[in-house]
Amino acid sequence: METNELLPIIEGILFAMGGTVEVSKIADALEIEKNQCIEAIETLKKKYEDENSGINIVEFDGAYQMCTNPDIYEYLIRIAKQPKRYALTDVLLETLSIIAYKQPITKSEIEKIRGVSCDFAVSKLVEYGLVTELGRLDAPGRPMLFGTTEDFLRSFGVSSIEELPELSATQIEEFKQEAENEVGYETPIDVTI
Repeated sequence: METNELLPIIEGILFAMGGTVEVSKIADALEIEKNQCIEAIETLKKKYEDENSGINIVEFDGAYQMCTNPDIYEYLIRIAKQPKRYALTDVLLETLSIIAYKQPITKSEIEKIRGVSCDFAVSKLVEYGLVTELGRLDAPGRPMLFGTTEDFLRSFGVSSIEELPELSATQIEEFKQEAENEVGYETPIDVTI
């Protein structure tokens, strides 16, 4: 393969891998000699430097990585400091409410209240930093316990769980009825909060 054919392939590999990639692995993947691979990487590296690009390629002990040009860190920091916005769907809000009021709680307890699987919702809430793993329940299977985080409190403008609004018996009964109607249950669902 010619160097100009190797450049987009190596560029794609370094971009997709994100971290460092050893020269030998790139050379093996391209079925070329290690020296030819290094020459192509150095050509690509020089291209970024000549174009005053926001990207550069750095070497770390025989491995290469595509990185952001240090000259633009100031702008990256501005973006990184911006708060992340997450879309909380009805399912996520419902699951979050159950966790907030019943914590520490297991997935099976959440599923018993909701009547449906909650794996996706709990995973998303953990990813968003609103829910965290608190440990394991001392019971068969040692299920994971979940609870809310400081980010949850910050996002909802409360300083502690005790500040969450209390639900009246009428509201709880209405929620039970709504949940029963949604899942088509004729037997009552336990949603005691």
